[in-house]
Amino acid sequence: MARYTGPVCRLCRREKMKLFLKGAKCDTMRCPIEKKPYPPGVHGRGRIRESEYMFQLREKQKARRIYGLLERQFRNLYQRAAREKGITGETLLCMLEQRVDNVVFRAGFASSRNQARQWVRHGHVLVNGKRVTISSFMVRKGDVVEMAPKARNMIVLRHNLDTIDRLVPMWLEAVTAEAKVTVRDLPLRDQIDVPVREQLIVELYSK
Repeated sequence: MARYTGPVCRLCRREKMKLFLKGAKCDTMRCPIEKKPYPPGVHGRGRIRESEYMFQLREKQKARRIYGLLERQFRNLYQRAAREKGITGETLLCMLEQRVDNVVFRAGFASSRNQARQWVRHGHVLVNGKRVTISSFMVRKGDVVEMAPKARNMIVLRHNLDTIDRLVPMWLEAVTAEAKVTVRDLPLRDQIDVPVREQLIVELYSK
């Protein structure tokens, strides 16, 4: 599985905002963006020439990094969203939210999407009783996503369930005690709280 393996805190600094890629660390003063709220590199503090293309690129990079996708994966998902009926940008975000690793994160089982993705790859996540090891698997309305029986005894999972105070979106119904979440409905744009202007992404790919 291709994935980004570099320092994720640099990604937050590049976007000049917290993308919450490191779980609990992002909520503390140890987060590097608290000390260095400017892009990394030699020219991070320099004057950046703003342009329409720059704003479009930054929105695309921001969305891609929040959900942990590489460029080819993100572009393929955009092309799939463009073929669907409705507003392409909103459809894209809804598809990103339907990824099984994102559902595990949204339910409060994992502290970050990276951790949720690792659990999926290791076979700790079940969808409708069947093990799923592909993090890009998209859930549907009525699907039940749960942690495998052996995984429920993991110390890190129990710690997350006891300490994470994350609001579960309305399109999900989580049963914390059983580490189980049900997809009540497909997500709507107003239920997605990611700080992304999806129209700029559509404009970028439409060129």
